[in-house]
Amino acid sequence: MTAKIIDGKEISAKIRKELEQEVSALTEAGIKPGLAVILVGNNQASRTYVTSKQKSCKAIGMKSLLIELPEDVEEQILLNKIAELNSQNDIHGILVQLPLPPHISEEKVIETISPSKDVDGFHPVNIGKMMTGQDTFLPCTPFGVMQMLKHEQIAVAGKHAVIVGRSNIVGKPAGQLLLNENATVTYCHSKTPDLATFTKKADILVAAVGRAKMITADYIKDGAVVIDVGMNRDENGKLCGDVDFEQAAPKAGFITPVPGGVGPMTITMLLYNTVKSAKNVLNNRN
Repeated sequence: MTAKIIDGKEISAKIRKELEQEVSALTEAGIKPGLAVILVGNNQASRTYVTSKQKSCKAIGMKSLLIELPEDVEEQILLNKIAELNSQNDIHGILVQLPLPPHISEEKVIETISPSKDVDGFHPVNIGKMMTGQDTFLPCTPFGVMQMLKHEQIAVAGKHAVIVGRSNIVGKPAGQLLLNENATVTYCHSKTPDLATFTKKADILVAAVGRAKMITADYIKDGAVVIDVGMNRDENGKLCGDVDFEQAAPKAGFITPVPGGVGPMTITMLLYNTVKSAKNVLNNRN
């Protein structure tokens, strides 16, 4: 058996085509969806992500605003800038690129963004709505994972999903979204003894731990769906995931590659959330 590759680039392109049409319709109705991104400092990886987000916005006809602040900016200045964007009618999504310098509280920053413009899906109000299955902005990477499963018509209800990783950005929400779709969910993490005993029982295995090629064939059940959220560099400096793809692909039923798997979906779902926010404004206006 060789796993079917879940092509994130292809799925992402289809969703973006639909979004482009929605942006066009919204613009004609007088609401051009707008995303503001705040970049603090000059972290090269963050800058690369931000540039990619800006290009993606422009490609589908959205407004894109980049606000750059110095590394040593006072926390209050950043919070004031967010408050200003909260009240701007032409901005429908606000994203503060993480990580932030140590003197700035990520918690305060996230809580200052209006829940109605929190297109990252990190605000406690939106997290609470996700937990209770209400309509809200979902965290982009886990949302992208769910879209991939949907696209491949992979049934989730009744399946055993195992999440390796418990971050607030990926691990926890990924498990919650799978639970919302009636999967039985097990969370594993750095303190889990004998990890393989859990992962080998997974019908759907989500690796989001941040360790290059940690998940080998020994961790995978025959025919499992393997979703690799990791973004690492191997010993040769080559981009790789948390899953050893060469080992896992012959054993899995479905697998996401790195690069070209979950990565493209994250930005696409950010665009999706921003368009959704603009649609909310239009619906409230009508």
